[in-house]
Amino acid sequence: MTDKHFAKFLFSGSGTRPRQTRGSNNPHGRKLKPGFKIQSNFFSKNTLWVARNLLGKYLCRRLESGEIISGMITETEAYRGFNDQASHAYKGRTKRTEVMFAEAGAIYVYLIYGMHHCLNIITEKNGFPAAVLIRGVAGLNGPGRVCRHFQITRALNGQKLGRDLWLEDRNVKIIRGGITAGPRIGVNYAGASKNWPRRFFINV
Repeated sequence: MTDKHFAKFLFSGSGTRPRQTRGSNNPHGRKLKPGFKIQSNFFSKNTLWVARNLLGKYLCRRLESGEIISGMITETEAYRGFNDQASHAYKGRTKRTEVMFAEAGAIYVYLIYGMHHCLNIITEKNGFPAAVLIRGVAGLNGPGRVCRHFQITRALNGQKLGRDLWLEDRNVKIIRGGITAGPRIGVNYAGASKNWPRRFFINV
């Protein structure tokens, strides 16, 4: 999994499903070895660093059946601090946003349009509102599609990454210049914050 071109292949959506169990074969015919679980100290770093460095990492989910599925993260968005008008925590600490003030590595899941779940991972220090939205996984564009495929719901909200949902580093190397930063999607209400380059994605 050190082939720098493999990251680009997984993002291409050329008939590749992001669903794969441990030890299954990918379309290149290579046997995928489990990586190592990313620990909470990774998420305690600056949110923009986390958002960029999650690209190429793997989102892993243990389903109720016991099957484990995973897919490579290809797109993220960073939400950080009290002055970020696009952040749910911009207007302060509420029952809904309480989890954004939790320790790094906590899971924040919310609904949009009353039907689509969105997965976020809390970052930085306890008491400081910051999170990274998982916007895309290989073959799945959009946070709602990601959550639907991985069967992620608000039942996971407030939990820590662990047995049922975790992220892995499988040593995918993204080529130099392979990441683009730009404005986040769907935040036109956010004043000056709407143009901040806090969306990161792998180039294709």
